[in-house]
Amino acid sequence: MNKGFKIFAKPYIVWLALLAILPMFVMLILSFMYSEGLSFEASYFTWFQFQMLGEPSILTAFFNSFLYATITTLISLVLGYFVAYNVHKSKFKNKFLILTILILPMWSNLLLRIEALGNLMEPNNIITNFLGITSNMSLKGTMPAVIIGLVLTYMPFMILSVYTALEKIDVSLEEAALDLGLTPMQKFWKVIFPLSLKGVATGSILVFLPSMSGFAIPEFLGSGNILLIGNIIEASFRNMDYNLGSLLSVILLFVILGALIIVSKVDKEGETLL
Repeated sequence: MNKGFKIFAKPYIVWLALLAILPMFVMLILSFMYSEGLSFEASYFTWFQFQMLGEPSILTAFFNSFLYATITTLISLVLGYFVAYNVHKSKFKNKFLILTILILPMWSNLLLRIEALGNLMEPNNIITNFLGITSNMSLKGTMPAVIIGLVLTYMPFMILSVYTALEKIDVSLEEAALDLGLTPMQKFWKVIFPLSLKGVATGSILVFLPSMSGFAIPEFLGSGNILLIGNIIEASFRNMDYNLGSLLSVILLFVILGALIIVSKVDKEGETLL
């Protein structure tokens, strides 16, 4: 890097150290301690937080988080790949405009989007009022409600990752596959899909991680009936149990770091990273 430009990186390095690296080390220390809030006056070393990992509620939360994130990733993969592939093959001159429309909802506040989606799941919502009908069916507070919220929120990451991978496939490879006698379906499974696996891997991780660690969507759409690990972390910090919250956060942090290592191995050039 040019020495003249290095000075512009210094504020980012300071920002990263103060707001990312330092809090990470503080959480790591709190994971091995008992303290009254953030006061270290009467704190002492303990393994109590690690013993709490065996609690049924925490084990259930980890299982639910993994289950919901897996289901969300699979649904996002199927729907997102279908959308990305059709945009890639479309005759539109400005495909970037189509992608912009798809990700446009992400530019609005997440909590507002979740709240609006939750209102649509209530028995009497704006749609039933507009149609003049009465409905007693409420989707809010159920597993499908949370899955729908997760898919609608994070599927754009899958679409963009897969689309980026598809755009990098040489068209001549597809033409050669057809010349060799492959049907369009065989061409897709033997040529296109294998060459787009980088985008699939990147998109899957970008969907899986926030789906597993988030708390806002299960909190709003689950109405307290769905327990994910993000909800326990949020409740721990809200109740000033920083030790347990820090330990669970550190565990998720290592999961995220492991996922980033996988991405770096699968896509060394960073071609499909957002």
